[in-house]
Amino acid sequence: MKAFSGSRLLLLLTRLALGAVFIAASVDKIIHPADFARIVYNYQILPDSMINGAAIVLPWIEILLGVLLVAGLWLPGATVLANALLLVFLSALLYDAVRGLNVHCGCFTTQAAGTPPAMTWTIARDSLFLALGACLLVQVFRDGR
Repeated sequence: MKAFSGSRLLLLLTRLALGAVFIAASVDKIIHPADFARIVYNYQILPDSMINGAAIVLPWIEILLGVLLVAGLWLPGATVLANALLLVFLSALLYDAVRGLNVHCGCFTTQAAGTPPAMTWTIARDSLFLALGACLLVQVFRDGR
């Protein structure tokens, strides 16, 4: 059996980590779509007519992308879409931070018990996810996978 090269091992670990993030982020949203719709509403970005649709569709896109990344299927498309979502998520957080809103991000749970986590921490974490996604994007397209 052929051993993994350093770059192949990095690709594997990166896509498994990012895939796990997307899967973990989707589960509670799929189980509690009404709670997630309230979180989407609190961002005050989408028109009211789009909130329920976004709250229903977005988690299924997340889980699909997570499964594709973990399985290593359709990596170019899955990686581009995952990065696009990560960029949208980070942009929404930054937009609300600039407006002075401290929203519960709804990233991994729809239960907004107590005060929302610090926006600085959430923005830093999502920036890390985007950096991970960017690394994966470079690896996938560099290696021609």
